[in-house]
Amino acid sequence: MLESDDYNKTGKLMNNDPRLQQLHAWLNQSGIQYLSLEPASADASFRRYFRIRLNTGETRVVMDAPPAQEDCKPYVAIDQLLESAQVHVPHIYNWNEAQGFMLLSDLGNTPYLSALETAEPDPLYRQAIDAIVEMQTIQTSLPAYDEALLQREIHLFDEWYLGRHLQLSLSQSQQQTLFQVYEELQHNALAQPRCFVHRDYHSRNLMLCPDNNPGVIDFQDAVIGPVSYDLVSLLKDCYIAWPRHQTLTWLDYYLQHTPLSPERDEFIQWFDLMGVQRHLKATGIFARLNHRDGKPAYLNDIPRNLAYIFDTCRRYHQLQAFAELLVSLDIEPEPERMRQIQ
Repeated sequence: MLESDDYNKTGKLMNNDPRLQQLHAWLNQSGIQYLSLEPASADASFRRYFRIRLNTGETRVVMDAPPAQEDCKPYVAIDQLLESAQVHVPHIYNWNEAQGFMLLSDLGNTPYLSALETAEPDPLYRQAIDAIVEMQTIQTSLPAYDEALLQREIHLFDEWYLGRHLQLSLSQSQQQTLFQVYEELQHNALAQPRCFVHRDYHSRNLMLCPDNNPGVIDFQDAVIGPVSYDLVSLLKDCYIAWPRHQTLTWLDYYLQHTPLSPERDEFIQWFDLMGVQRHLKATGIFARLNHRDGKPAYLNDIPRNLAYIFDTCRRYHQLQAFAELLVSLDIEPEPERMRQIQ
């Protein structure tokens, strides 16, 4: 059994990580007999994950969430909600709230994003949509995806992407155009029926599992919000793009299975405009991850998000002035990215 070793970014053992030393001590004190521990993944927060192999040969995942930076109570509460709705989420075997360690079932190491390099996408997306339908049946009193939250999120675009990343300073008329679009998108979001929203339901947070696919992770920021939001996250994914006809085919599959029975044309508009809000937010977050958190790899995903934005702008007259503003700021989508989603 490992005692006080640590892994650096290359996976080699080191002895200079107090958190990992505490993790080993907690596992030992909890009577968990294991043969090995290795890095599993990290995310855009302070959380990181390790995979342990038990003496039985089974594997488990250990979450390391430093209490000073991460509050695990929402994760635990939402995990239980999703598990009760038959959504495949990690089962919590043990949780040390004071130290920020959690022992979870192992959903494997193959996210949809990797699986889709070779797998047939249609069954994977239908299963993911089935899980959305199940999540939307959950009745709970989570925080609302309200006007204040929508405003905070969408202003990440002008604060971090336009201001910090591109070093742009908008004129008063340009700001007015931008904020008018923000209001349009906010109105669209708030006008939709409300339900459980995972809030980050995409190909990096869906795991390919042997059964009860997909495994769903990273749900701790769930809210009660717009009915189209999780479907947008899935079908207009920040990390992988599909042609419009395929996206609408999967959207129709959702409409055939949801008990909400929205009218199709209205739902498509909800979906498209919700996508612009999400992609503006994501573009700001990716810029912030680079400049604030030292994670430049996320900048590679900004062109895809811009392509989604421009594609929707050309479909809706109320967004044409916004597209013109972006072009005037020398922000234009890459032709290859546009071809992927058309």
